[in-house]
Amino acid sequence: MQIDFHHATTYVVARDAGFSHDEADIIAYAAQYVDDATSSGTILFDNRAAYNRISSAHKMLDARNAEELANHYVWMSFHFLPGNRGLFPDQDPSGSFIEKIVCTPNSQVAQEMVRDAILAKDCAYGLHRLGVTMHVYADTWAHQGFAGVMHEVNEVEDAEETDNCGVFAKGLAGILRDILDDTIPPLGHGRAQTFPDMPFLKWKYQNGRGETITRDNTADFLEAAEQMCVAMRRYIKGNPGAIVKGLSADTRQQIAAMFAATPLEDGDERHQKWLAAIRDGVFTVCGKTDINDYFARGRDSWKTDALGTSFDLPVQKYKDNFLTSHWKLFHDAIQAHRFNVVYNILPKYGICAA
Repeated sequence: MQIDFHHATTYVVARDAGFSHDEADIIAYAAQYVDDATSSGTILFDNRAAYNRISSAHKMLDARNAEELANHYVWMSFHFLPGNRGLFPDQDPSGSFIEKIVCTPNSQVAQEMVRDAILAKDCAYGLHRLGVTMHVYADTWAHQGFAGVMHEVNEVEDAEETDNCGVFAKGLAGILRDILDDTIPPLGHGRAQTFPDMPFLKWKYQNGRGETITRDNTADFLEAAEQMCVAMRRYIKGNPGAIVKGLSADTRQQIAAMFAATPLEDGDERHQKWLAAIRDGVFTVCGKTDINDYFARGRDSWKTDALGTSFDLPVQKYKDNFLTSHWKLFHDAIQAHRFNVVYNILPKYGICAA
């Protein structure tokens, strides 16, 4: 999924679940920032304070992708959550270990992850962790069938649209896409490029086992939004087992209509269409909301608010608001999330990720 879903759709779902504008803004920013927090290491301050952060994403051509442990920490923890084929902790899917770590929509692993985020709601970084969790949770639908490691299971051949929406360039652009395909490592859905991330797309491909896989992203993304709403309503109640409804009928229809109305290859363009729709009152649960644009870096970013700059300097000026800044709380949240997934949840399923 791309910024249109992780930021804008997440915001709308959060509002439908009952969060205020300010709360939904935090959840949505954190959900998208998972894709943009690519830097790690220690921040040193001029008052001798220090803060160590981790990254929740690598760019596809990052050298760290060749490091198996880095893949386990980043891709498996934040983007391709191992699904154990949807089975319970005391059950094993048939086949080799790779079958356990293929991403599976709404798996038992994913449900445990959501449960733990709800139980941690009283932490200072509670909303930020919820946003992180919603990113990973949503990706279990978009990234199903792929794994966050280098493996032939991620091979993709003959990917093509099945609904003839005509978004993708043909001719030379298509030829170049085929040429570049084999230069992309079989990590996650890299070989499928952005096909799994587009909410309007119906498509098919042949996987590394020679099977033909047919995907309907719209149906998958709507189900993701539905289950995210359930999770967020439970978060508000502070009860991971609460019986709650999902999306309201109006919001579900409006989200589906927005998916259909934005058949654009560029995720940033789709995102701007979503923000305009939110501001214009297209989503009745939001009213006409002056939602902020999203900036991962620069003057209006969380990082600049916390550090005074979005550049990594040898020594940063310590700001009085650092400990309560959204940037610091987000980084607290991704550390808590990763630790819980890698060291508490996955071992129950016989998955040793680090």
